Amino acid sequence: MNKEILTIICGVTMGTLARYWMLRRDFRQYPSYPHATVTHLALGFVAATLGAVAIPAIAAKEYTAVTFLTLAATQFRDVRNMEREMLVALDQSTLVSRGPDFIEGIARTFEARNYLVVFVALSTALVTYLFSALPGIIAGVIALALVRRFMRGKSIGDIAKVRPAKLHFEGPNLFVEDIHIMNLGLPEVKKIYEEAGRGVILEPLSDDGREILANVGQRQAIAHDAALLLGVRRDVDTAEFMPLLRRQAETGRVGMVIVPIEPDLECLVAAVKKVPVLESAFVQPLKSRIGRSAAD
Repeated sequence: MNKEILTIICGVTMGTLARYWMLRRDFRQYPSYPHATVTHLALGFVAATLGAVAIPAIAAKEYTAVTFLTLAATQFRDVRNMEREMLVALDQSTLVSRGPDFIEGIARTFEARNYLVVFVALSTALVTYLFSALPGIIAGVIALALVRRFMRGKSIGDIAKVRPAKLHFEGPNLFVEDIHIMNLGLPEVKKIYEEAGRGVILEPLSDDGREILANVGQRQAIAHDAALLLGVRRDVDTAEFMPLLRRQAETGRVGMVIVPIEPDLECLVAAVKKVPVLESAFVQPLKSRIGRSAAD
């Protein structure tokens, strides 16, 4: 087989497989099956083709042909915009919304994964062109391992201690331990919270964690994932049962209250720990000299 054709086939195959591997459908059920999956696999195939063709083009000294990679950046930015617009529209019909910060993080992820596909296809194609198909496939697998490491981010369990906490009322005011959540005046609503309400406390492990938990978008993401995993006892006209997270300004601790359909406290704690730290919320004041001095 012609070396250039073999190079392209190996690069496209490994790149497309990488995009399929990155399509992780979990409890969030996004991308949905089968339509969004087909869309992203098709875009992954395009990205893999761009990466694989670049190596034979350079080898043939067709340097102008490589400029089509710039078209990929424009196309992938459109993917980001498409995902953002669709998720914003879908968010209007959910009982507990993701919030704009969570949506932006998902949109960025889908854009970035196409660039990762180009990287895998380029790596595979380069080694295949220089040596043969088998070393090229091995290079693609190594690139996939690097991609896996790049995709791994922090979760709430990495930046905060999450533990169960008791709810109590002081008059009409609902508290999670000593953190005030909201005012509830209706006796029937108070009764439901006393019987079925569950609370957790998030205690930041460092000043970095404190500032991450201060982000409103991050707290909205926690409420969304917890409600999605355990269910929530509310409907469109029962705003008083919306899961809420409130911050104690003095310490940075965050109290959460939810009235879940599944009242298992251990599962609630586990669900909160698994929530990803959003890119827009991730800050590290301890990396600066001023931040370290202030924390002393």
